[in-house]
Amino acid sequence: MTLMLVAACALVDIDGRVLIGQRPAAKSLGGLWEFPGGKLEPGETPEACLIRELREELGIEVARSCLAPFVFASHGYEATHLLMPLYLCRRWEGFVRPLAHDKLAWVKPEKLADYPMPPADLPLVAWLRDLL
Repeated sequence: MTLMLVAACALVDIDGRVLIGQRPAAKSLGGLWEFPGGKLEPGETPEACLIRELREELGIEVARSCLAPFVFASHGYEATHLLMPLYLCRRWEGFVRPLAHDKLAWVKPEKLADYPMPPADLPLVAWLRDLL
């Protein structure tokens, strides 16, 4: 089984809502809602990955100092084990746009469980609900 390292980010707005995006229908796990982020490229740190992914997926700029490590998920799929650190971010530049998702939603932490998510993301919901 191979280990895949993926970094994710919970963008939190001034009203305490968290941004999630709906995966395109044609992709793996299509239609499910997820936290923005993605796979680390060779030699890339989780923070550098998130800065790149947030630019590519949402069109925003994030400083490394604005990414706070929060919690991580560890989940086994059939051929891959996913390790996913989740960072919190409350400051960014630009306006969030759905460049890689079908839809975006700003959701109160207690309502995140109402959105179907990939299995690896599910444990993160309780942490956000209980600690934000």
